[in-house]
Amino acid sequence: MSGLELLIVALVVAGASCLQGSIGFGLGLLAAPVIALLDPSLLPGSIVLLAAVLTIFGVMRDRAAVDLRGTGWALLGRIPGTIAGALLVATLPANILALVLAGTVLLAVVLSVCGWQPKPRPASVAVAGAASGLMGTTTGIGGPPMALVWHGTSRARMRGTMSAFFLVGALMSLVALTAVGSIDMRTLKFAAVLAPAMLIGFAVSGWVNKRLDRRLVRRIGLGASTLGAALVILQSI
Repeated sequence: MSGLELLIVALVVAGASCLQGSIGFGLGLLAAPVIALLDPSLLPGSIVLLAAVLTIFGVMRDRAAVDLRGTGWALLGRIPGTIAGALLVATLPANILALVLAGTVLLAVVLSVCGWQPKPRPASVAVAGAASGLMGTTTGIGGPPMALVWHGTSRARMRGTMSAFFLVGALMSLVALTAVGSIDMRTLKFAAVLAPAMLIGFAVSGWVNKRLDRRLVRRIGLGASTLGAALVILQSI
């Protein structure tokens, strides 16, 4: 990856981290398609590594609003989803995973635009956790299923609960991906280089939360995600 390409990825990661700090998810949704365009072999490990760190800060900031009971049900579903996702990563080639990633992004955008919103009951939260584990481990994009079930709650509860879930979930995914040999030194170095951009983006999200309309931020994220997914599909076919 050239210096210019790395700069582009860093800028996208900063923007994606800002989006996640504002609405509870978005790092994988925005950044994964761009990384897939440049080097799909760095996915999903690099995104999962960054997400693990980013969610620590999210939990610290919104810890008072975390729904521990809901997080527990979601994590119960995450376990089988994570195992299935790791097995897929170990068996599918990078270009197929890139197409899966693009399809995941587009499905998430369609569901979000359609406004489908299941109620956050134990069963629906557990199913969302399983879907998030599968999607997060295979593509680095685990936010949409959880966002669907928590969208009707307050912003702080949505951010805090999703951060708590993603923190534990990301650690599960890292263990699973390491077990199947998908986390190597190259992936670790790439994530380390992007870590400052991720931290800057999260810091800016505090300012965004106070000044920008959440719907505008969400529309920007969905639009950028759709464009990124379309580019990935065009490159892969």
